[in-house]
Amino acid sequence: MTNSDPAVLTQADFQSFQAEAHPFCLVCSRSNPLGLGLKFNCEADGSVSATYLGHPALEGFEGQLHGGVVASLLDGAMTNCLFARGRAAVAEELTVRYRQPVTVGEPIRLRAWIEQSTPQSHALAAELIQGDCVKVVASARFVERT
Repeated sequence: MTNSDPAVLTQADFQSFQAEAHPFCLVCSRSNPLGLGLKFNCEADGSVSATYLGHPALEGFEGQLHGGVVASLLDGAMTNCLFARGRAAVAEELTVRYRQPVTVGEPIRLRAWIEQSTPQSHALAAELIQGDCVKVVASARFVERT
């Protein structure tokens, strides 16, 4: 892989691309009545970020956000990092490392960035932060949709 990281779109173009590529997404669509409706923002360093308040209806063990929901949030963050560059790719491989439980009802910050990129394949990383603690990290390889 090379570091041919595509340029970041404007926030308006990013949101337009996202709405077209993911019109009913569970994580980022605002059109899905059962979705989470996260709004991702482009950051100056090329990453994307979003905040979320984990709802108790999404818990696994009492008071903890379900691990599958956590994985979906991180996957969604990495997907949106690609959307911010006008790329529509799907996860081919996703690795999630749960360092600490994620508490429901407390603000969560998601952040994702590209580590390496070629025209057809992208390596990304993401983290879930609660308070001052990185509670979950993820890495993934995405391939362009065909």
